[in-house]
Amino acid sequence: MAGLPKLPGLSFTDPTQTRFHKSATFDIINGYTIPKSNFLAPGGRELESNSVKYIQKSDPVRFDPSLTYGRTRSKPLPQFIPNYALYDKKCLTFNAFFKQSVVESPLEHFRIRIVNIIYFLEDDTISVMEPRVINSGLDQGKLIRRQKIPKYITGEVYTWKDFAVGKDLCFYGVVYHTVDCDLFTREYMASQGLIMDEPEQMPTDLYTQQRKSREGVPISKTPSADDNLRRFLEYDGKVLKFKAVWDDRDSEYGELRKYEVLYFLADDGISVKEVHEKNDGRDPFPLLLRKTKLPKIYTDRPVTFPSIYYETSDAEVVEYYNPQDLKVGETIFILGRKFLLYDCDESTRNYYKKVFCIDQNAAIDITEKPKRQPPEKVMPPHDGFGSLEDSLQNTLTFMPKTPKKDVIRQILNANKYLRYTMVMDTVHPEDSIRNFVLSYSLADSTCKIHEPPINNSGFKGGQYLSNYLLVVPGSDPLNPDYYSPAHFHIGALITVFKQRFIITGADLYVYRYMLANSDKFPCEVIDNLRNYMYNKGYLNDDVKDQFQENMEAAKIDYSGKLETQMRRSTEEKEIKKTDMEKCLELVKAGGGMDPEEEARIRAGILQEYEDSLKREREIMPYGIKPVNESCRYPVVIGDIKSSVCPEDETNTATYTPKHIDTPEEKVEKYYAKVLKKEHHICTEKQPVECLDQPPYHIATRDMVEQPTPLMVQPPDLPPGACNVKQVRFADSVDRCEQDKYNMCNLGHDRTHCDCTDYQKKC
Repeated sequence: MAGLPKLPGLSFTDPTQTRFHKSATFDIINGYTIPKSNFLAPGGRELESNSVKYIQKSDPVRFDPSLTYGRTRSKPLPQFIPNYALYDKKCLTFNAFFKQSVVESPLEHFRIRIVNIIYFLEDDTISVMEPRVINSGLDQGKLIRRQKIPKYITGEVYTWKDFAVGKDLCFYGVVYHTVDCDLFTREYMASQGLIMDEPEQMPTDLYTQQRKSREGVPISKTPSADDNLRRFLEYDGKVLKFKAVWDDRDSEYGELRKYEVLYFLADDGISVKEVHEKNDGRDPFPLLLRKTKLPKIYTDRPVTFPSIYYETSDAEVVEYYNPQDLKVGETIFILGRKFLLYDCDESTRNYYKKVFCIDQNAAIDITEKPKRQPPEKVMPPHDGFGSLEDSLQNTLTFMPKTPKKDVIRQILNANKYLRYTMVMDTVHPEDSIRNFVLSYSLADSTCKIHEPPINNSGFKGGQYLSNYLLVVPGSDPLNPDYYSPAHFHIGALITVFKQRFIITGADLYVYRYMLANSDKFPCEVIDNLRNYMYNKGYLNDDVKDQFQENMEAAKIDYSGKLETQMRRSTEEKEIKKTDMEKCLELVKAGGGMDPEEEARIRAGILQEYEDSLKREREIMPYGIKPVNESCRYPVVIGDIKSSVCPEDETNTATYTPKHIDTPEEKVEKYYAKVLKKEHHICTEKQPVECLDQPPYHIATRDMVEQPTPLMVQPPDLPPGACNVKQVRFADSVDRCEQDKYNMCNLGHDRTHCDCTDYQKKC
């Protein structure tokens, strides 16, 4: 086909030819140009000139004289082989190490780095390679590139004669210590007359060893050959039930909490159910742990496990809880909590006995024993330094704290004081003219005493006592009673640092405060202040206001009632009309209301109006003293009539407020005369024997023999006076001139309860 003309359709290409460049005539080996002995045509094909077609008979190149004339007797000279050809790809390899210092690290001080020193024989170059170690954190690989390394400053370089096992080599300031070499190196060095020493042991890096010791040994797991479908069909619905308890009493506010541990045999899942009790104070969550496989050690994870992103699966967990691990009396760990199995149900006991031939232990009693009460802490007596509340803090805590104050009380009662007037229980005559003002602070229960100055009296006046908590004499020193408004009443005797004062008055705000907080004061104290305010005339406006309210409440709209009554009468009359009356109305004959009937209705309404104007006198509570105690001479009324009035038709007596006194007023006047008659009891014209006042102003009648009371005959009352209710009256203003509120003035403790109780009944 080579002789065919090159015309379309007659040229063919070789499909196997892929390269069309011309081959070079020289090869470059280690920087030297070596002529090629064999040339190839483009595409890697053989040249036609190299074929036998072009061989000549007298080709000097392929002519071998030895074939014609025989071998010559002289040996030919050996062929010269250069080093780059003789030692091509031949290297000497030494195992070495060097130490690298590590600064600012508490875990290591230096690092042992293992390297391979490679010496190339063809051109005397050296390369240092460090094998790569996984997760070493170092830049490893080629430490020194292939080059000639100078040995001295003069410029001499290292050669193979400088290498040996156990020798230190300094490359660019780093000292490498050789410990071993490979077999080719030993044979080559021995052929050159250098015998290598025995290999040394490579030192270990302590930090690397510690890291390897922390790395877990990889464990391969063989999947279980258990058939899940068979287990589901055989054990579905079968549950092992254990009673457990979590003892968390070691932590703050911890307690003993009960649970139920359920083990599902179908899939080896465990769920924990919380047992709630009535009024246990906890949210009604049914499950503490949903059904899942429970690992024995839930924190056993590989070091490289990314806990931030993933959760543990079956591949990371070493071992799960199985039925053999659940026994009564054993403690299991459920996600870090220790649960004690103290009992199980009957079916669970039968399962263990039948399957595992194990008898579960008896139930454990977990009822808490009563705690031993610590001994009562005895407070030491007060040493007298500082206030009692401040000194008491030294016995409560090691570092004393400031006593706490009632801030809410101070805010609500800021600048609120109860003021009383006092006089001294005089011993010296010159002190009788001195007056004092006691201010009781509602914010902090302190008392402040001020003395108004009196001109030319010889007393300066001013502040007598600053704010201070006054202690009631005779109270417990460790738990003292302080003076309060319940102790302050007219005539009360208080002691201020062994100085006795008598309360003689109070302002109206004290009485208002007592009425607003009546539960904080005894009835005797309120009555005492009420009598004082009434006698002083401070309650006149209250009495008038109360009287007006009562009168307004009793008023009736009589004009409207009269119109309503007239309309009703007219309607009733319309109903009772006869046919004759209706006929007269149609013809307009006669008409109007019957004058007698109209007069009768008007008279009845007028009488009802007059009756409503009768003022039934009501004794106001102001000034009346409901006292149950009495002095030595009580006044008792004699024979008392029955308060039940018989039905008497003749009892037609009426009392109106227009002219005559009512029976109540008559009784009041009668007893006022009796009081004046027995006035000598208060004026002390005759000696009266009185006793010392019992503690806390409570009189005791059984302490002395009761004297014979004064008998007073009841007054003569008109018929129908039995309708008068039981009343008691206040003392008159001039009853007791020397002592207005005490019938016995012998220098003893005074009390408002020493007054006569008048027993008046109808």
